[in-house]
Amino acid sequence: MLIPVILSGGSGTRLWPLSRKNLPKQFLPLAGDSSLFQQTVARTHGLAHAAAPIVVCSEDHRFLVAEQLLELNVEGASIMLEPLPRNTAPAIALAALQAMARDPDAVILVLPADHLIGDEQNFQQAVASALPVAREGWLVTFGIRPDGPETGFGYIRRGEAIPGAFRVDRFVEKPDAATAQSYLDDGGYDWNSGMFMFRAKRYMEELERHAPDIAAAVRTSFETASADLDFVRIDKSTFTASPEDSIDYAVMERTDRAAVVPVSCGWSDIGSWAALWMAAEKDADGNRLEGDVITIDSHNCLVRSGDRRLIATIGVDDLVVVDTPDATLVASRGRSQDVKKLVDKLKAANRPEHLFHRKVYRPWGSYDSIDMGDRFQVKRIVVKPGAALSLQKHHHRAEHWIVVSGTAEVTRNEEVFLLSENQSTYLPLGSVHRLRNVGKVSLELIEVQSGSYLGEDDIVRFEDVYGRA
Repeated sequence: MLIPVILSGGSGTRLWPLSRKNLPKQFLPLAGDSSLFQQTVARTHGLAHAAAPIVVCSEDHRFLVAEQLLELNVEGASIMLEPLPRNTAPAIALAALQAMARDPDAVILVLPADHLIGDEQNFQQAVASALPVAREGWLVTFGIRPDGPETGFGYIRRGEAIPGAFRVDRFVEKPDAATAQSYLDDGGYDWNSGMFMFRAKRYMEELERHAPDIAAAVRTSFETASADLDFVRIDKSTFTASPEDSIDYAVMERTDRAAVVPVSCGWSDIGSWAALWMAAEKDADGNRLEGDVITIDSHNCLVRSGDRRLIATIGVDDLVVVDTPDATLVASRGRSQDVKKLVDKLKAANRPEHLFHRKVYRPWGSYDSIDMGDRFQVKRIVVKPGAALSLQKHHHRAEHWIVVSGTAEVTRNEEVFLLSENQSTYLPLGSVHRLRNVGKVSLELIEVQSGSYLGEDDIVRFEDVYGRA
């Protein structure tokens, strides 16, 4: 059995302000109508004998993963919740153990959720070439044939040829420009893609040999895992004992059974706005324009407008301009790697813009904070058909609900009543309440909050169908 493993734990800080902690880049439609995560999952559908995927993600993103898998009509997937980030070696070990529970001889194909592949046929051919190598007990990595002296990637030096692949001679850290050019001239180096294939059992054997502390902690946390709705919830207390390490350092650089399959497949890790500009289709002036954008004498720019707002540029070159409802980035395209420094600055200032968008997605729907001030906040709330918010109360705020469209079932203390379009209700501070969409179309309403504190952590949940109580 070939089981795709999708690693979806990244935060994508270099693509701020579009990518944020609660909605990172893998869940965004950055290159097409579907998200990078969905494109990664869909890519596995064309692989022979591929089973339902195993997804490893953070608890915060579990409902995003479930929703996006549902949109692809994917059934039978395992969604494993990392209680905290421990890098790729422990994450892959969790997936390997889950795969072995399905099939002791399973081969797993490890794919980051946030990569872009332009030539899926070449990718599928590389996977087909790697499969018999993995079945022979090799730990296979996929090396991207370089098309330039890239300094942002690690490299793999190919060794002697073996049937279907090459031995890995050595892994090389990100080089400087002169060294990268020498690798390109040499012809024997490939970019380290972060994609792997091996038998799940073989990975655990090598992990136990080279990083036994990781293997032991992950095994214990997996054995004490629990089912939670459609998720596999990993025990935090035991998983925390695992050292934090990447698969490269923990296993691939230490094993004597590492192999590399070179491939040219239009690959990009979309690690910056400049990388997205490079991978995207551009107009005759070299611009990538998305949304409501007008340019005059502008060249080699990436301009992305959001929330129906016009962006106009005149006489600018090599810029990145990304607009969202609550933040706008203007940067030199050559400095787009420094966006991470800007996010670090936001964190240090305790600003919320690195964590949340103005519009926040929840398992029941979404809310958009359209206005706020001293002691008040206005939200536009959308609840999916049949969905319900938790039964809850607030210590510091009262709420007014006005239904714009759809039908709402409102619980307020001991009362349960219906509200339809243009009707409203008042929820006093401390009242126990719940909102449910009992209709077959989306419920939209305006919520006006008033009180001394309006933070999202002022919620006491009593009941919740999503396991958050």
